[in-house]
Amino acid sequence: MSIENKSEENLDIKRPLVIRALRRSNVRKKIAEYLFDISPSCSYTSEIAYNVKTTPTNVIGAIRGMGSRYKEEESLISLDLIEEKSGGKNIKLYGLTSFGREMIESLNRR
Repeated sequence: MSIENKSEENLDIKRPLVIRALRRSNVRKKIAEYLFDISPSCSYTSEIAYNVKTTPTNVIGAIRGMGSRYKEEESLISLDLIEEKSGGKNIKLYGLTSFGREMIESLNRR
């Protein structure tokens, strides 16, 4: 089995998990939708927080996971919806992956 087929299989397995995670957390969903709206650009934590009207701590929790409130396995990065990029000195930028774009498009069609 090729690497490409394995990665497609992994994404097929993740689809129901992504839908569940986005339904369970309004913050996760708003972050993904905001990054979809600004795609292909990236954004940093406080800018995302300002635009989705929540705190930077909630944004970090939804993106990376944080304790029991935001489980790491349901974080946007673990679900392959968002990728972290380096924006220079201690600046982390977040952008939607192609899988993330596909998932938000399919949710918007519903």
